[in-house]
This record gives sequence, C-alpha cells and structure tokens, in this order.
Amino acid sequence: MSGGRHSGLSLQLLRIGRDAGRRSEAAGTRAAALALSAFAVALCLGLLAMVHATYAGKELRREARTPVGLTEPSQATRATLWLAGSDALKGKRLFSVVFIAPQTSTTHAPLPPGVDRWPGPGEAVLSPALLKAGAAEGIADRYGKLAGTIGQEGLDDPGEWLAYVRPAKGMKAEAPIEAVVGFGPKAGIPAEGLQPGMGRDNDKPEWMFQGLVIGLLLVPGLVLLFTALRVGAHGRDRRGALVDALGGLRRDRALIAVGEAIRPVTWGAFAAAPFFAVAAFVDIRVPFVGYVMSSADVRQHGWPVLLTPAAVMVTALALAVVSDQMSSRAEGTRPAGASRSRRHRYLAVLCVPAILLASRGPELAGDNTQYRTWISWIGLALVVLTLPAGAAVVVAKLGGSLERTGRRRGWAGALIAGRRMCHHPAATARLVTAVTVALIVFMQALAWQAVIGTYHAKMEELLSAVDRNVAEIGPRGAVSSREAAAYLRSVPEGHAAVVIAPPRTPGDGPITISGGCVALESLRLPCSPTPARVDVALDRRLQQLLHWDTEGGTYLKVVRAGQAELAEQAVPSANTLAVVRADGGAPAVAALKEASYRAYPRGAQVRYPGEEWLADSIPDREQGRWIRLLGVLGTGILVLAIGLSGKAEFLRQGRALAPLTVLTGGYRVFRSSAAWAIVAPLALAALAGCAIAAWTARPVARPGLAYFVPGGLMAAAITMVLAVSVVMGLWAARIAGRQARDWRA
Repeated sequence: MSGGRHSGLSLQLLRIGRDAGRRSEAAGTRAAALALSAFAVALCLGLLAMVHATYAGKELRREARTPVGLTEPSQATRATLWLAGSDALKGKRLFSVVFIAPQTSTTHAPLPPGVDRWPGPGEAVLSPALLKAGAAEGIADRYGKLAGTIGQEGLDDPGEWLAYVRPAKGMKAEAPIEAVVGFGPKAGIPAEGLQPGMGRDNDKPEWMFQGLVIGLLLVPGLVLLFTALRVGAHGRDRRGALVDALGGLRRDRALIAVGEAIRPVTWGAFAAAPFFAVAAFVDIRVPFVGYVMSSADVRQHGWPVLLTPAAVMVTALALAVVSDQMSSRAEGTRPAGASRSRRHRYLAVLCVPAILLASRGPELAGDNTQYRTWISWIGLALVVLTLPAGAAVVVAKLGGSLERTGRRRGWAGALIAGRRMCHHPAATARLVTAVTVALIVFMQALAWQAVIGTYHAKMEELLSAVDRNVAEIGPRGAVSSREAAAYLRSVPEGHAAVVIAPPRTPGDGPITISGGCVALESLRLPCSPTPARVDVALDRRLQQLLHWDTEGGTYLKVVRAGQAELAEQAVPSANTLAVVRADGGAPAVAALKEASYRAYPRGAQVRYPGEEWLADSIPDREQGRWIRLLGVLGTGILVLAIGLSGKAEFLRQGRALAPLTVLTGGYRVFRSSAAWAIVAPLALAALAGCAIAAWTARPVARPGLAYFVPGGLMAAAITMVLAVSVVMGLWAARIAGRQARDWRA
C-alpha cells in the first residue's frame, strides 16, 4: 500500500509539473527554449558520434587498400607493379594518381579495392568525385581512356579524388616502381610509403576535430540549455518556496521539475532523430565545406547516435532538477554597496586600456612569437574581465540619454526602457557583454586557424603579382629526348615552348633561353641565326620565370632552336621547359596536362611560376572552412541563448507594465519597449562586438602579417545577431501584450 501511495503521489507531482509548464509565467518561452536547446545538444552529440564513425571507417579502408610489398621471388607471378604519384586541379589540393600494371598476367595480378577489373593499356579508373570536380578540365581523358570508376570500398570517403592509371607503354620493376602482392592486412604486412591517397597527410587528428565540435558547438548548446532552464526562474522559485513551506521534500520538488521539463525536452531531443536517420542512409554533403559524409560509416560505426536522444533527455532533466535545487539555496539579491560600485567604475576605466593591450600590445614584443602570444592572451583575459563593467557604465549612460529623449518626445517605450537601463543596467550589460565575448571567441578561433594558413596567405600575397600567362612543364621521373619531342609535338595550336638553362657556374655566366621564333618574339626577345645577348628582360612572363627558376646569371643568351634541339635541351632536370601563348594569353593548362600523360610515362606537373609553394598549404586553407562553419553555427546558438535571456528578462517586467495599456491606450508600448530593451542593445552589441573582435584578432597571425576578418563573414555575423534580436523582440512584445490583455480581463 505504501509503495502504491508513493507511486500515485509521484505521478501526481509529475502532472503538477506538467500543468505548471503550461500555465506558469513565460511557460511558452521556456518550453520553446528547452525544445530548441535539447535539439541543439542532441545534434552536437550526434555529430561527435558521426565524426568518430567517419574517422574509423576511413582508417579501415585506408588499411584495406595499403599495398603489401613483394618479399619472395616466387610471388612474382601474381605481383602488381605500383607507383604512386600526384596531380592537382586548378587551385585545389593535390590528389593521388597511382600507376599500376600487372607484372606478368592480369589473371594473377591483384587489384586495389574498389577496382573490379584491370584497365587496358592507356586506360584509367577514376573516383566519381574526381570525375565530377574535374569535368571542366577534361579529367576523364587526361590519363587515357576512361575504363570505369572506383567503388566506395576503395575510397577514403565518397568525396575523395583518386585515379588508377595503367600506362600505355607498360612498366618495369625498377626503382622507384615497386612490386606488390596484395592489399591490406589480410595479404601480409602493409608497406609504408606506398599508400594511395593524401588523407593521412592532410587530415587533422580525430581528437582535434572533436575538440573543435565540442568548443564551437556543444559548449554553446549547453549554454543555451542552461539559459532555457533559468527562463521564468522567478516564478519557479516562488513555487518552490511554497512547496517547502507545505513540508515538501527535495524529491517532491525534483518530480515537479521533471514533469515541467520532460515534454519539451523529449520533443526537442527526438526531433534530431530524422537528421541521424538521413545521415545513415544517404551520403550527405556538408554545406559550405563540401565534405561528403559516408552513410555506410554512420551505419557501421555510428551506433552511439542511437543513444543521443536518451542521453540528452537524462542530462537535461538532471540539470532541471539541479537548477531547481540550487535556486532554493540561493541567497536573495541585495543592493550593491559603495565599494562594489567603485570597483565596477575602476574596472570600466580599465576596459579601454585592456582592448588596446590585446590589439596593439603584441607589437611591443617585436618578432618574438612566444611573447606576442602571451601578451595577446593577457590582453584578451583583461578584456573579458573588464568588459562587463565597461558595458554596464555605457548602458547606464545611454539609458539616461534614452530616458530624457523619451520624456522630451513623448516616446513611452523609450522612456520605460531608458529608466530600466539607467537604474538596472546589469541585465542589458549582460546581453551586450555576452554577444561581444561570443564574437571575440569566434574571431580568435578564425585568427588562430589563420596562423596555420599564414604561410598560404603570405604566398598568395607574394604570388598575386605573378604573371599566370606562362606554364612550366616538369616531367615526373627521368625522360628521354624522344618523349620530350613527342610532348612538344602535342602542344596545342597557338602555343610555343622555350627552355631556360641556368648558368653552368652558379652566379656567373649567361642564362640560356632557347626556342623557336614564335616563342622568342612573343617574349620580346630577338630571333637571330646566331646567339644574341640581352641584358634586360622586358616581358613580364619571362621576368617571373627567371625570378622563380634561376639563380645568378649576368645576362641572357638567346638561342634560336628547332624542335629536335629543344627536345634535347628539355631533358636535363636543371633546365626549365615553359609554354606560352603567342598572343600573350593564358595557356591551356588542362590540354597541356593531358598531353603530358600521353607523351611522358608518368606525366608532368604543369603550373605557373611559384605555384608549387602553395600546394602544401591548400589543405589548411580548405580545412579552415570547418572553423568558419562551426563558428557561425556556434555563435548563432550563443546569440539565441542571449536573446532568450533578454526576452525572459523583459517578460519578468511584463505584468508590471500591463497597467500602462490604460495610460497609453494600446499595446504599442510593448513593441517599442521590447525594441529599445532587446533589439537595440543586441544590434549595438553586434556592431561594437564585431569591431572589438576583429581588432583584437589582428595581431594573432604573425609578426609583419596581420589577420583581417573577411567583410562577408563580419556582415554575416552582424546579420545573424540582428535577425535573432528582431525575432526575440517581436516574440517578447507579443507575450507581454497577451499578459496585458489577461490583466485587463
């Protein structure tokens, strides 16, 4: 009987909490906030599980396609010749091009995973993503005839770029070509250095990516959850005091708190389930980043995703109970003493020097990167410590001005909001400070990512002046004059080749430039039967070639050469083969690359001068998009939490403002009050916060290279904050008007 009574009482307390969640002050706001926060946290936890699933699946496929080297001569009958190379699309990262051929017979030679049959001589098998991405450059025909596509089991992820090429002229088991007898751990011990793909070199460690998701998404989601739990806290505190006065236990208050929160939390947590279901059955391309997430990985390794809604429910309800229990022990608010007021004024005075220290202080350290970092961090810490006091002082001053303006012009909403800001600046200061700190954290994350991409940024700045109307041709491996001649014959119409040879003695003697009359005259050089001396290169393309590809040299020696002579001079690796268009335009790089794979056994690198220095930094530049995407989403979640907090603070005064409808003759006062109390502070915080965040992020990058926030990103952040502030302001005004109508009724 006792157990039955306890069970019945528990159910009754849960029903009381459920009814309170529907009828209490700001009940709708809290329910919506709890549902949104549970949804956000569930998505973040599910994303963590899917990140782990992606890394686990990629690692298994990488191991399965890693070649096993030939260790016994008796295995030669079933060996595959293997040589890993690379290529790139215009402005993109390098990808693997692997040359394969059977050593004896195709019936015995093993194939890498994802390739179901041997391509014929002069044929290639490409990944679907590479075919799509390189369509504009004619990638399907670059390496020979297309023989099919690589299956998903042979790729890191559905978006990987990879090509297997069987040369038309065959391959020989000579260094650097290796003979392999199988693929993956089942075939033997995988050989280091023969793996296809660039993923192991380019991908960041899993813990780093998980930390990014936790810091930029999960933490803001938890902040939103805490904010949602405290919406309408004043009314719940009074209810808790009543339960305590009636002799209720902590268990009773916990059950009421659970009953009040369980419905919106459940709806929000399980609303994330459809997103996980889609990810388990459809390959999803992440917006802005372009990465394709494998649904097979989610199905195979992402089973923790199934536990996410339940975990979020338990966590949110536990926090609801803890929040309710802590509020019962909280002390009442007391007026701040004079000493506290003076301390706030002192901190407010220090706010401006702190911002100056964070933005300009690192310059005092000169080129010492370590001291620059410490000064920057100390300055940022002081900014975060002093900003609330500074914001409170500014808000109080602006509130007084707004109050006087509202009284003078008869603006009831401005008068009410101004008096509230003037006499109670803490609430508005919290809004402004929270938005500013959120933007500072976001901009700092971008700036520190830019430290990784600083080299790329510096090279881009340096290479922006490079004339890209010239292409360097760098054959891979040793080539013969016959192969060089075949390549020169396949150069597209309207293009001409020259060969630049450095001085025989470094720093002394002439730089020799050989070519036909069309090429030489296009570069503003003489084309005479005998070698001619030129002391100054006038053509910009030639200037760039000399700058990047030669050292020393006292003058230019211009030699007219036929195609056979030019082919001979193009063979030495110290010489530079370059192709220009006779009309001075940009060369057809895609056609030149395709011709190189037909003429040379391993193709050739085709690039403009200095481009190779950018290749290693392109992955860092592309991976920086993850920080931008997650940072924008996380900042949006934080701003939503801040907006909900401001809306709840406004609604706390809703019943007190209700009698104003009699004096003002309508409900318009609530819209204007909400605009001044919520929309205006958040809009001001967006503008000032972006300026402070961008300014304090400038010195992070590196001595001599400041980081500047992209204008589009700054505009997106301001727009996001403004949109949230308008939505919260309209929502608060609507609910306050409803409270006023209930009061009048």
